[in-house]
Amino acid sequence: MTNSNPWAAFSGPNLGYVMDMYDLYLTSPEEVDAELVALFEQYGAPVDTTAQAAVATTGAANTGDIQKVLAAVQLADAIRQHGHLAADIYPLHNQNLDTTRIETSAYNLTDADLREVPASVLLNNVPANVNNGLDAINYLKEIYTNKIAYEFNQVVGKDEREWIQSKIESGALNAPLSNDDKKAVLNMLNKVEGFEQFLHKTFVGVKRFSIEGVDALVVLIEEIIKGSEASGVKNIQIGMAHRGRLNVLTHNVHKPYKMMLADFAHVPSELFVPEDGSLKVTKGWSNDAKYHLGATYKAPNGTTIGLAYNPSHLEVVSPVVTGQTRAAQDDTSKAGAPVQDASKALAILVHGDAAFAGQGVVTETMNYSRTKGFGTGGSVHIIANNMIGFTTERFDSRSTVYSSDPAKGYEVPVIHVNADEPEAVVQVARFAVEYREKFGKDILVDLIGYRRYGHNEMDEPMITNPAMYNLVHKHDTVRALYGKQLAAEGVVTEAEVEQLQKDIKAELQADLDFIKEQGAGKHSELTMPDAVANGYELVETGVEKARLEKMNEELLTFPEDFHVFKKLNKILNRRRDPFQGKGKIDWGHAETLAFGTILQDGNPIRITGQDAQRGTFSQRHLVLHDEQNGNEYTPLHGISGSNASFTAINSPLSEASIVGYEYGYNLQNEDALTIWEAQYGDFANMAQMMFDNFVSATRSKWGVRSGLVLSLPHSAEGQGSEHTSARLERFLQLSAENNWTVVMLSSAANYFHLLRQQAAILGTDEVRPLVMMSPKSLLRNQIVAADVEELTSGKFQTIIEHPTTGKNVDAVENIVLASGKMAIDLAEKIGEGEGFDHLHLVRVEQLYPFPEKEIADVFAKFPNAKTIKWAQEEPKNMGSWFLADPYLRELATDAQEVKYIGRPALSSPAEGDADAYKEAQAIVIEDSLSK
Repeated sequence: MTNSNPWAAFSGPNLGYVMDMYDLYLTSPEEVDAELVALFEQYGAPVDTTAQAAVATTGAANTGDIQKVLAAVQLADAIRQHGHLAADIYPLHNQNLDTTRIETSAYNLTDADLREVPASVLLNNVPANVNNGLDAINYLKEIYTNKIAYEFNQVVGKDEREWIQSKIESGALNAPLSNDDKKAVLNMLNKVEGFEQFLHKTFVGVKRFSIEGVDALVVLIEEIIKGSEASGVKNIQIGMAHRGRLNVLTHNVHKPYKMMLADFAHVPSELFVPEDGSLKVTKGWSNDAKYHLGATYKAPNGTTIGLAYNPSHLEVVSPVVTGQTRAAQDDTSKAGAPVQDASKALAILVHGDAAFAGQGVVTETMNYSRTKGFGTGGSVHIIANNMIGFTTERFDSRSTVYSSDPAKGYEVPVIHVNADEPEAVVQVARFAVEYREKFGKDILVDLIGYRRYGHNEMDEPMITNPAMYNLVHKHDTVRALYGKQLAAEGVVTEAEVEQLQKDIKAELQADLDFIKEQGAGKHSELTMPDAVANGYELVETGVEKARLEKMNEELLTFPEDFHVFKKLNKILNRRRDPFQGKGKIDWGHAETLAFGTILQDGNPIRITGQDAQRGTFSQRHLVLHDEQNGNEYTPLHGISGSNASFTAINSPLSEASIVGYEYGYNLQNEDALTIWEAQYGDFANMAQMMFDNFVSATRSKWGVRSGLVLSLPHSAEGQGSEHTSARLERFLQLSAENNWTVVMLSSAANYFHLLRQQAAILGTDEVRPLVMMSPKSLLRNQIVAADVEELTSGKFQTIIEHPTTGKNVDAVENIVLASGKMAIDLAEKIGEGEGFDHLHLVRVEQLYPFPEKEIADVFAKFPNAKTIKWAQEEPKNMGSWFLADPYLRELATDAQEVKYIGRPALSSPAEGDADAYKEAQAIVIEDSLSK
């Protein structure tokens, strides 16, 4: 790892010997000493023309022992690579340190041997107080085994690695703090501790998930914020779980003490929102625990600092925050691809130690951090390391030395720092900001402390972790330790330290008295907004034919030097036919036309997924590839009149993190039509926590609006039990309070109108997520395909009455309702309607909110209907039957029978054999259409 030239230590015969060994290494490396092989692999040939003068002056007498010099070089590199194992980074001093790899005896070296080695062989920039190899080794040990420890050997880039090493070994990273900085740090630690202790004594037994033990987290975040602001960052997004959250909200995001105390005292906190408008907080009508809430602060200098709302799931907020950060970096206001400026926004992601190692969404988030579509120019990761998870200690929670170890697989530098050393914490924060600014990559700070109480304030940790907590109970707080240190240095007096404690206690008590007086007898009015309760009105979404035809031609006009794959070109050219009266517009074509009109109307579009550009079923083709050179071309970038950006991105093979990312992107850019498409619907299983904790409930819990679109290919089609079901029933089970719209369409025209309808409500109070069970084989079905005229007028239809049934009103005895492919299977069997006068087919396009009025109007048209049938492809315990059943029974008359038509309840969503599927589906079709 050393950057200096080890060959400079050799001259004369010794250099000749090394050169002979190198020649042998080139032909027979197995015959060369392993230590020399390692050096040859790292440094190449033992000739450096730029160092001839150094070689000439070293002298054979002092540096002639080749093995000793090689051993010294290896020792220096070992300190750089393994010094962290011996570092003083554990406040409780309860971990075994490993010095075996950095002891001179392990390399058969003595102090005398090291004195004979020039320091310049081991260090690039030799400090004035380092005179020889022994001094150099001791200097390295002091740097690499102190309160800060480093792991950066995993970094592949040579320049990057050398820059990190130079910062460490030059002393730049350890630049001392000014007295004013030290006083500011002490003041912050005093506030952090005083806040926690006041809550602990005033609201006894109330859960708050105290920060105590890693109090310096607030100092670390504050220094990152300051450094980032200085470098021009204007938007800082913080994601973290509940441990220490209240303190971060208060001291980093500037939620006033009055508001925080009001939350504890059951007084409406909205009474105490700053009048200057600097703080934005939202609440839903069901609300949430205080340690899940977030806020956004607008600093006087214009910087936005936000703490994302977060449920109890410890790590799921990280992709949400990175999505918000990317949206803050993207300029989506112009046609073409969005323009990213990574210097505009930063994500600070705070993790727990057990969760960082244990939760897969962590590595998913790191995996996309350097991809074109999801990168943010680097996040600053912080592990608030309590050395315990719930009651599980480190040796049971992971199989690695550090909880941070997963980060090393992504070339992320890791800096471990003792949380009881606040000045070291500040130094690390400054380094992290500088690194991110220079290299645009993630960096991780492992803030190693402890947890002063149990998992929450009502837990007794001595029951399960007595060894650790015997140490904790005897351990002074970091505020007390740092106060003593600064008093000893003469920076402050002991009296000043004591006065700081008195001041914060008095301030908090005064604020508590004030909010109790002002809030006496007052209660929060938490009601559902009218815009949510009333739903949104369907608007006219048709587009003039001339506008569509012009756009269609532009979409099919490619640059002269762009060579579309010939087979695909033929397929795309058929998209001219519908405008010439020769065919219909299929699903993918309707989607592209809708996208184009939405861009012209001024809404940016971002669609991602594992096959988003082409489409899983090769139906979309939003991004084309030159068949000769692989260059990409996006036709939607070439349409005239576009007023917003468009991007289609093939995502990494992750679901949870990507859904979270897109949800976050839409939170930040409310005007963007943001779509995540699963490769197959069942892939959504891996993102269930995102649907449960964020997409379905954020409006109710936190008052946070989202217009995210989920496109989930769904239907069995005889392809086996997997890749069939998007688990429609789960989304319907989560449906309540107009929280989202759930659809399963059977019309390309209706899809066109639905996309335009969703775009129309973006950024309004009526906005809600859209969950779509999207088609597979129906993508090219001619019943589903649209005539041009169906796009030029009309609006989204919650139900479609099938046009070849119900013509003889008096003859209709059965009304059959079905959605998606089931509806089209029935329509294909019905054909032109001959022989089916006894029934009327209703294609239910929107499942939630359930279209009661529209269905009631249909029922009213057929006075002789005796049976209401609900047909579905899914088993009885899945799909939409359980949702539709009570509505249908409410709408049916006493004389009408409501019947379920479909497969029985099953544990698997579909038959695993194509023939078995066809047989079962034929029975469903027959039963649905029979008299």
